[in-house]
Amino acid sequence: MRLLIATPLYPPDPGGPATYAKILETELPKLGIQVGVLKFGDVRRLPKVLRHAAYFFLLMRAGRDADAFLALDPVSTGLPTLIASKLLRKPFFVKVVGDYAWEQGTQRYGVRLLLDEFVRTHHVPTMVSFFRKVQTYVASSATKVIVPSEYLKGIVCAWGVPSEQISVVYNAMQTEEPGTLPLSVNAATRPRVVSVGRLVPWKGMPGIIDAVVVARETLPEVTLSIAGDGPDRDKLERFMHARLGTSGMMLGPLSHADTLALIQDADVFILNSTYEGLSHLLIEALAQGTAIIATDVGGNPELIEDGKNGLLVPQGDRTALSEALLHLLKTPLHREKLGSRARESAKRFSTSVMAKATADILTAV
Repeated sequence: MRLLIATPLYPPDPGGPATYAKILETELPKLGIQVGVLKFGDVRRLPKVLRHAAYFFLLMRAGRDADAFLALDPVSTGLPTLIASKLLRKPFFVKVVGDYAWEQGTQRYGVRLLLDEFVRTHHVPTMVSFFRKVQTYVASSATKVIVPSEYLKGIVCAWGVPSEQISVVYNAMQTEEPGTLPLSVNAATRPRVVSVGRLVPWKGMPGIIDAVVVARETLPEVTLSIAGDGPDRDKLERFMHARLGTSGMMLGPLSHADTLALIQDADVFILNSTYEGLSHLLIEALAQGTAIIATDVGGNPELIEDGKNGLLVPQGDRTALSEALLHLLKTPLHREKLGSRARESAKRFSTSVMAKATADILTAV
């Protein structure tokens, strides 16, 4: 089988689609599937309409020799890949790792609803409605939709896609040696709290900053480091400086290896999202054996068993987050126990298991 993967991101780009594309490019050939990768980044420099047209023509050219297409998002690469697959009469598969319409609505169009509420409402801004129609059309037209969690299967079902058309394949982590800890973090006092992620509203970074402020009332040596980039970066930098001064560090984007070093060094890793499909970062934090606090949203409870390999707190409950953080910071033995169980639980997210499950879906048609 010859598979053409259409991906919006590819290493060194950060993000789930980049990680997933690289894993499949490496692992699927071991299972007898030849892989070609077409990166949207190759045309991103072009103006908006032109870039999608150029990408479509690249798909048509590369797709002639392919037996099937796999798009790693339902809109930017999904729509042109679907059209190319129809014209070339090839099977089309799509991986959905989130609700594109909701994400764009939250970032650009004033949507304030949580995702579970958003998928049940019909009254959304015009452009958000357009994105919603595109992702639904692409997913409904696919031979199979691949999602990384049971939670996201439920979201795609809410779009109107039949359940039997959707397959759950858990994400995997890439094994890589940790890199170098940033000098500013290496010089910081302990205990050290860390978070990593795109700096967007649903990642809940202000809540983490406030939780560390509360913790410092009891443990003044606590420091916080946040790695990542995004549209909220400048606002978050000002907020962190006002609340934590030199005890808070915005590190900007780090390489994958240096991100692993940051997580491994942390005393506590926090993911305070209002939404997650299935977090690569949580899987990597589990593998590093770091004590984790995460919100009980989306796919997080499919990774974290509360009190066993991490702690879950209600989304939006800043008191619960502050109390969980202070508890872990004051009990190093509990942190060590959670970290040990976390490392053990990460073993089920191997690249070979993910690739085999994906190959079974692709070759079943």
